[in-house]
Amino acid sequence: MDGRGETGEDWGPFGRPLFNDPSVRALSRVGVVDVGSNSVRLVVFDGAARSPAYFFNEKILCGLGTGLLETGRLHPEGRIRALAAIKRFQALADSMNMPPLSAVATAAVREASDGEDFCADVLRETGLDIYVIDGEEEARFSAQGVLLGWPEANGLMCDIGGSSLELAAISQGQVGKRVTSPLGPLKLAGIPGGKKGVKAEISRVVKQLAEEMGTDHPRLFLVGGSWRAIARLDMERRGYPLTVLHEYRMAPRSLATTLKWIDEVDLEQVRQRTGTSSARMALVPIAAQVLKRLVREFRPKEIAVSSYGIREGLLYEQMPNRLRKRDPLIEACYVAEQKDARMPGFGKKLFTFLRPLFKAAKPNELRLIKAACLLHDVSWRAHPDYRHEVCFDNATRANLGGLTHQERVFLGLALLHRYKNAREGSRFEPLFGILPEKSIMRAEVLGKAMRFGAMLTMNDPTKLGSLAWFPKKRQLVLTLNDNGSDLFGEVAQGRFQTLAEALEAEGIVKRR
Repeated sequence: MDGRGETGEDWGPFGRPLFNDPSVRALSRVGVVDVGSNSVRLVVFDGAARSPAYFFNEKILCGLGTGLLETGRLHPEGRIRALAAIKRFQALADSMNMPPLSAVATAAVREASDGEDFCADVLRETGLDIYVIDGEEEARFSAQGVLLGWPEANGLMCDIGGSSLELAAISQGQVGKRVTSPLGPLKLAGIPGGKKGVKAEISRVVKQLAEEMGTDHPRLFLVGGSWRAIARLDMERRGYPLTVLHEYRMAPRSLATTLKWIDEVDLEQVRQRTGTSSARMALVPIAAQVLKRLVREFRPKEIAVSSYGIREGLLYEQMPNRLRKRDPLIEACYVAEQKDARMPGFGKKLFTFLRPLFKAAKPNELRLIKAACLLHDVSWRAHPDYRHEVCFDNATRANLGGLTHQERVFLGLALLHRYKNAREGSRFEPLFGILPEKSIMRAEVLGKAMRFGAMLTMNDPTKLGSLAWFPKKRQLVLTLNDNGSDLFGEVAQGRFQTLAEALEAEGIVKRR
């Protein structure tokens, strides 16, 4: 897109928002049932389709695939629990007056001799028709889930379920080669020969996967509850302060230390500290062995955790292509501003007014500046004494796609400074250390720039004057027209001076 709407109005480098487009609004309340080998889950998406919120999210760890290798059938108790869960999910969907649910089943149901009978029971009891997908299709959906969060993702998606492991190459917004394997913890637990037998099977299969997929993938994208549990353990071992699993990054060497630590630590004690369920933690030791071998064979430069997977991939499947290409962060911020800001549309004008301060900003930083301007006013209903904290907490912990942890903290810190000059003594100080000092100062400048620009007028600051920044001269120049002179009162003058001080510059005011 060229950034212009139907009227020709310039919306800048991120394009006109699409959330009001009829084809996009049709995706604003979509329900997905995922019948996995370990868990059965209902997710109802809502809000900005490109960066959806979770209107409803519930899972039951049924363990359908437990004992599948030995019996060839779904676990009897798990089958009863799964059917009960799906009946509840359908009743909930009916109470929400939703469109028909989409339902998929993966490895356990497709491999079990009674899988068809189970699907027939579900159809008879609930009217829900379950689509049983093969391994390659499962890999494609999971990879599309990764693309929902990272449009520019480049690497290898690794989705571990209870009974299988799927891999898919991702590059330039496309899903490439896909393979499936029997490396799910529930299935591996039934391998004869104890720990040695499991280790040998993992080694054999991963070596084969590496030959099929190649080892030139710069990043592994980890999808699945067992991987997320391991990432949470990595955070615990490191004392990492931001316990948001989506987009958590791990270096291979650090992860290797954690995987060794998992073998040695009391997992029950760690489970209680991290809030991991007993059923999930029981799968971690075997999943850790699989991950260890994957990292050894594929030799990625980095490992990233994705909270988005098959369910988000099903939503992505329904998106028009022009929506897939949009930045998930910016689309979500457009929606937040429209829904919660005092003056929807002001964020775009604020961005235009402040952009001369950031002439040297690279595209990735520019999108964070745009996001901050769109979000600068969405927490105005919070108590004034805590508004800065609410802003920071929302930015760092909100369900936003397309944000690394460093970018989350940068955005949060900029919004904190939108409402408060100083950050010293904040209860969020441990999180500030995720950023290098230079980025901290850039976030402070952005925040204080928004603090000035947002109070200069409630309409459009670009109609009152303009900013110019001369970094070599260390001069910040505000040029006011006749309309702006009256609005440049004492508070505005003080905030302009504070911005100049943050830039270590001389603040100069000119009048046309």
